[in-house]
Order: sequence, then C-alpha cells, then structure tokens
Amino acid sequence: MPSRHRVALFAASSIALAALIALAPVTAVAHGHHGSAAHDDHAPVSAAQIAGAIADAGRSADNRALDAGRKPDAMLAFSHLRRGDAVADWGAGAGYYSELLADAVGPHGVVYAVGIAANYETAKWQPLLKRHQNVRPFFVSGGAEALAPACLDEIFTHLDYHDLYWSSDKYHYPVRDVDAVLRNWFAALRPGGRVIVIDHAANPGDPRETADKFHRIDPARVRSDFARAGFVLDEESSVLHREDDPHTAEVFDPAIRGHTDRFAMRFIKPGK
Repeated sequence: MPSRHRVALFAASSIALAALIALAPVTAVAHGHHGSAAHDDHAPVSAAQIAGAIADAGRSADNRALDAGRKPDAMLAFSHLRRGDAVADWGAGAGYYSELLADAVGPHGVVYAVGIAANYETAKWQPLLKRHQNVRPFFVSGGAEALAPACLDEIFTHLDYHDLYWSSDKYHYPVRDVDAVLRNWFAALRPGGRVIVIDHAANPGDPRETADKFHRIDPARVRSDFARAGFVLDEESSVLHREDDPHTAEVFDPAIRGHTDRFAMRFIKPGK
C-alpha cells in the first residue's frame, strides 16, 4: 500500500494482530495515486455520491432503520470528505459509518475502523469487509488506539467522543488521558485535516461523572478540549439538535434512545 494511505497502531498487541488476521479481507486492494486521470481522487464528495453510499443495496436493514434519526446525508456532507481520503472511523461500533465513509471516499480512499477488540464480533464484520475492501479494521486493546503521524485526512467519531471520559472494566475501557488522545489525533492528521465529532449533548458538569451517568458530553467541553490541542473549530451543525431532550436521561433509556439532542462539530488542523 502506498505511503499516503499507511496507518499504524503503536504498541500493537497480540489481540490487535489476531483481530487483523481474522478480519482483514482476503483480497488486498491498492490505494493512492496511480497516475491515471480516470478517477476523481481529491474531488469533493458530491451529494450524488453520498446518496449512492446511503442507497447501497448491501447495507443491512438494521442500519437503514437508523438513517432517519442519524441523517447520514447531512453528516457526510458536513464532513467535507474528498474522494481518495484516508479516514479513521474512531469507535466504529458495528460499522454503520465505516461502510458509508468507504463508499464516499471511493476505491482509492481507505477507512480505518478503530475500536476495542474485545467489544467487536468478527462474524458481524465479515459481510461489510467483503463488500468494502477499502475498510481496514484496527481493533485493539483499550488504550492502544494510537494512530501513526501524518497519515490521515480525517478522523470521524460518531457518538463515541464521550467515551474518552468513560471507563469500564466490563467493556474494557480504561481511564484515558483525553489531552494525550487529542495530541495523537493532531499528529495523525495531515495539515488541513479534519476531525468530525458527533455526540449526545449534555448539560454542564464534570465530564467523567456525566459520561458515566448519562453517556453524554457537554459541547463546551469538546470545544475547549480541541482548542487546547491546537485545533480550530471550523463549523457546527444543528441538524441533529432536538429541543425536547432535557439532557437528564441516559441515552439508552427507552424513552429517549434514538431521539437524543446531538451536536456535530468540524475541527481543522491548521496548515496546508
């Protein structure tokens, strides 16, 4: 794989290596520049290409059912993706956004699905990886999700940023140094690279207590975190905002699940 689309996880554990062997597609595909004018690398992803990603017939019925609440058309447009981008889907979950991002950046782009190995089920990922051979799974032990320098155009984190303030022995989430994580993200992006944060909004308060009790994060905390790390807030979106969520219920409460007030922010690493 050309160096433009090379990413590494530092201190890769045996768990990470096992996950890569188990999940990696059998057929490798090449990414990067090929000296051909036939493809549209680096062109902004169009509305039609986003619509095509969402309409992909291979997407599961469960994922399609989430579209109305998650509004992926608006969020992918907000991400300012380009064809051929290298993207890290941080906290990839079941791959809802991994496959959409993979279609959006196209066959000359790459999506690194980053997550904690113990929480991922190989069987559920196999169909996605067979259909999207530009998705690279990086499932590692909690706290080992360190990205290599200057390898990414975008880091995309959906409903997961608050987990940087959450810890759980059961789900293998260690206590994290949030500033250290963001320093790593800053280093991993090329100049001008983007971070997209979409998360459940919280009222002001201690971020670790809020994450533990509600699985939410105060938007003001996110802004201050990224400012300390050297990022510039480029834009915020209110597309997922809901006035009827008072931020006082856990996001998994059946009364609010899937209907929480959410925010979206786009941060930029300065430079060209």
